[in-house]
Amino acid sequence: MRISSKTEYGVRALFDLAQHYGKGPVQSEDIAGRQGIPVNYLNQMLITLRRAGFIESLRGPQGGHMLARSPEQINLYDVLCVLEGNLVIQDNARDDLNPTQPEDCQYVRNVWDDLRRIVESTLLDVTLEDLCQRKRQGTGFTMYYI
Repeated sequence: MRISSKTEYGVRALFDLAQHYGKGPVQSEDIAGRQGIPVNYLNQMLITLRRAGFIESLRGPQGGHMLARSPEQINLYDVLCVLEGNLVIQDNARDDLNPTQPEDCQYVRNVWDDLRRIVESTLLDVTLEDLCQRKRQGTGFTMYYI
């Protein structure tokens, strides 16, 4: 499976905003600098993410971007669907071919369907908060909940 730069950058931008959740707006230039994303490309992507309801934006000198919902309410599947469209394994079979064993195509397609279900399930299970927790665990900082 190939992840486009659009999706990679979009997830990283949202992850950056998740790490600053509740601390006020974050400016595009700050996100771009921390994540290594070209500012103009990031700004275009932030428009898409805002229209999809993932972020809110405020104009002005104290403005910037922030998550519209809490990080635990945004999963990677929803983000991928907004940035790439629905996750569908492309059926590259040509309709003009007449194999002598057409059922073989179905066996192969079943594997692609299984793969799609596994990828969807994984992406549905991972939220922006999960990424933040993974980062905290990787840096030795652990958040305890009571």
